[in-house]
Amino acid sequence: MGMMKEFREFAVKGNVVDMAVGIIIGGAFGSIVKSLVADVIMPPIGLLLGGIDFSKLAFVIQPAKEEGGKIVEEAVSINYGNFINNVISFLIVAFAVFLLVKAINVAKRKEEEAPPAPTEKDCPFCCARIPIKATRCPNCTSQLEAEPA
Repeated sequence: MGMMKEFREFAVKGNVVDMAVGIIIGGAFGSIVKSLVADVIMPPIGLLLGGIDFSKLAFVIQPAKEEGGKIVEEAVSINYGNFINNVISFLIVAFAVFLLVKAINVAKRKEEEAPPAPTEKDCPFCCARIPIKATRCPNCTSQLEAEPA
């Protein structure tokens, strides 16, 4: 029973749930990018290059075998057009991930650059370090003016 309890605690931790959500959204994003490349980007590029449909570009190694008008054996081919589509899809996803990581790094740098608020100040009379909210110096017992809030 202890192992099931440990597994349940592991499975409901924030990191595991976040990872699962990321994988699901990543899969959906992959479908969107695939459609963007195949249906939006490649047709105009193919048109500009003389009406080429990249998804049908292939190097036929062995043609299909037909008997009586029916295909008995499919053709063996290297589908380099699909490969080109997949490379473009990868580049779009890689660029999107790059932009995301870059935004996260910028946010982290801003957090690191912000110095913490001071908690001490110098006594104007004896130069000892004292708490910023102090109204009397514990070293020289001088009365200090209150800091403006």
